[in-house]
Amino acid sequence: MASAPIFTSNMPAEWRDFWALTKPRVMTLVVFTGLCGLLIAPGHIHPVLGFTAVLCIALGAGAAAALNQWYEADLDSKMKRTANRPLPAGRMERQSALHFGVGLAAFSVILMGFAVNLLAAAILLVSILFYVLIYTVWLKRRTPQNIVIGGAAGAFPALIGWAAVTGRVDVLPVLLFLMVFLWTPPHFWALSLFVNSDYAAAGVPMMSVVAGTKATRLQAFLYSWPMAAVAIAPWPLGLAGPIYGIAAIALNVTFLALAARVGFSRESDPALMKAERRLFGYSILYLFATFGVLVVDKLWFA
Repeated sequence: MASAPIFTSNMPAEWRDFWALTKPRVMTLVVFTGLCGLLIAPGHIHPVLGFTAVLCIALGAGAAAALNQWYEADLDSKMKRTANRPLPAGRMERQSALHFGVGLAAFSVILMGFAVNLLAAAILLVSILFYVLIYTVWLKRRTPQNIVIGGAAGAFPALIGWAAVTGRVDVLPVLLFLMVFLWTPPHFWALSLFVNSDYAAAGVPMMSVVAGTKATRLQAFLYSWPMAAVAIAPWPLGLAGPIYGIAAIALNVTFLALAARVGFSRESDPALMKAERRLFGYSILYLFATFGVLVVDKLWFA
């Protein structure tokens, strides 16, 4: 099992470095989907417990991100977009990142279990372990399917939010899990196409590095179709109303159109890959909008 070299620092890390370890921009999306899962769940949860559940989701996501950076410090040092992170930049000791990540993970799971319920805590623990052990340690350096399988790690928050309210898992949160799971490959593969040199320099076997840009574009386009089908499914299944259904169709038609442009693009210069950048940017907006409109739909027809 590969591990990162020890990066040393002569100065104590600042709070900003610990904050950076949590990948706050990524955490925003994780927290939002978890909050939406909580808001659309049937039943009632005390606002303080609801806040606690969302806080635990945020802490768990931050812990997983910190442990990911602890393990991948060597890879991050070889990529331009990650070289200034606290560990490869030498602003923090690896041991500090490890202790921070483990402590944050344990605190989030224990707090969720005691304050909310054991099912939500168990799913949170599985999501952290999946991201750290399955994706980061096992898959990332070994297979171009790392994003496909590892995408499950980011798909758990809606399940956790739902379970925090209901104490169970139902069809709708499972569909949301599958949607995020299927959304992850086109989202990350669009990114990998225009930062391919970074992954190649670090020796990460991303699809674009191993199979080439043509195959990656095709895979991103193909994965968009089952994602769209799963995203629209709550409406015909009677799990969401027409507000969600109409918005979901519009959002997914746009996603498929942008994915088609990527799929049929032959641009080789990363600086000129406008279609790939547009798909990547839209994919973030797409996830926020899809979950947001589902909450609006649920509250409207409640």
